[in-house]
Amino acid sequence: MSDSGSSRVTRVLSDAVHQVVKPGTAVVRLDTTHDRRGVLDGAWWPHSRDIAAELPALISALTEHLGPITRVGLDTGAWDALPTRLIVDGRAVSIDSFPVGDDTVLVTRGEQDHFSLLVVPPHATPEAARAAMAKAVRADNVTQAEQILIDTGTGRAVPGV
Repeated sequence: MSDSGSSRVTRVLSDAVHQVVKPGTAVVRLDTTHDRRGVLDGAWWPHSRDIAAELPALISALTEHLGPITRVGLDTGAWDALPTRLIVDGRAVSIDSFPVGDDTVLVTRGEQDHFSLLVVPPHATPEAARAAMAKAVRADNVTQAEQILIDTGTGRAVPGV
């Protein structure tokens, strides 16, 4: 019989998974901390700045694990054009846009559960994107999204680049 204390498994993404991270990937820490110390709940690396093309896949993936997503808040300056709502998997999702320049997307589940994701710019190199995403999902991360992008050499999401 094994000792339950010694058989505890911590689930961490393997090195092989980190090697296949590519645009279109979202990494989310679903086991959020009770004290909400961490600044971010995850990260998303879209293929492009076309939110109508990119957002449905993110919403579908998050809905599978979190439940229905009702609202998404986006930084106006990071995207080519922003609709006010999208229909994803037969459900309406409201899109809020703000000129905040904070390199995040705020996802709302239900009426009040919010998840903040770092947005890795589409032009990021795989190495920089992996580093930024890994830092964003750490439960003890207190670094703001913009600083994570600077620290990892990812660069900000600037339209037209």
